[in-house]
Amino acid sequence: MFVDYTKVLVRSGKGGDGVIAFRREKFIPKGGPAGGDGGNGGDVIVVGDVNLNTLQDIKYRKSYKATNGQNGQGSKKYGKAGRSVEIKVPIGTLIKNNDTGEVLADIVADGERVTIAKGGSGGYGNARFATPTNQTPRYAKPGLPGLELNLVMELKLFSDVGLVGMPNAGKSTLISVLSHVKPKIADYPFTTIIPNLGIVKYGNYRSFVMADIPGLIEGASEGKGLGFRFLRHLERTKVLVFMVESIDEDPTATYKMLKNELYQHMEDFRDRPKIILITKSDLVQELPELEVEGVDIHAISAVTGDGVSELVDKLVKIQENKDQPNSWDI
Repeated sequence: MFVDYTKVLVRSGKGGDGVIAFRREKFIPKGGPAGGDGGNGGDVIVVGDVNLNTLQDIKYRKSYKATNGQNGQGSKKYGKAGRSVEIKVPIGTLIKNNDTGEVLADIVADGERVTIAKGGSGGYGNARFATPTNQTPRYAKPGLPGLELNLVMELKLFSDVGLVGMPNAGKSTLISVLSHVKPKIADYPFTTIIPNLGIVKYGNYRSFVMADIPGLIEGASEGKGLGFRFLRHLERTKVLVFMVESIDEDPTATYKMLKNELYQHMEDFRDRPKIILITKSDLVQELPELEVEGVDIHAISAVTGDGVSELVDKLVKIQENKDQPNSWDI
């Protein structure tokens, strides 16, 4: 199951208490203070793991709790520190405090470690408080409490090229042709119900990542259809490819609708390089004309292969900034 959003409770450990104790040795009836410090509480740590691609395990576990530090002991013995707990997450996971909305971490690399909830510090034993004027202190410091946080975790996939289109625009067919990904393909809407990532290879040992999300419909940014749930997966995308069918009755309106839905979701999409792709060119004798300016338009047929290699070349040049399209909006 693909899970890209979940809430989870985390709790770091409480610090152990410092203790009040005195030396008790033969021939030393009134020894000095010997209370040890308490151990620190365990931390809650988030770790990026490139082998994960879903938040499913976290969703079903629901909570993570580190252990408390142990109390100090006599003879100036320190308490043992609590055990920390690690939460492994996919690369691209954004972590927020659910109560405040504060972003606590954005995991973008394999092995990246971020302490989300620091354990409480251990308290000082009375040996720490001895002074020349108070050689037998009878007080110690308790350990500090741990932190309890309600977290929201959102997975935002990394991709170089993002495919944007209405249901059945040909996104899944294209990604299956260009990569080894084999998504479900059918002639009815919303065949794609989860994002698909494909590796598109070109040249000598070079490649880029292409993302296909479920089709968008008007009102998607407000929650209509399925695509709105996955718009976050385009937020890290470098290049946007708007896909419009050759048989669309009003391709210009379709492109503008798709564009507006993205912009309503996130204003930063306006600054991304973008191209328009006329799909299923094999179904018409004459390609439709779009009333747009400043955006490159290409036509392809994923079935016959017409225009596919040219598309890859274009996307490569855009990413290498050799052929940057105008991102001016109409």
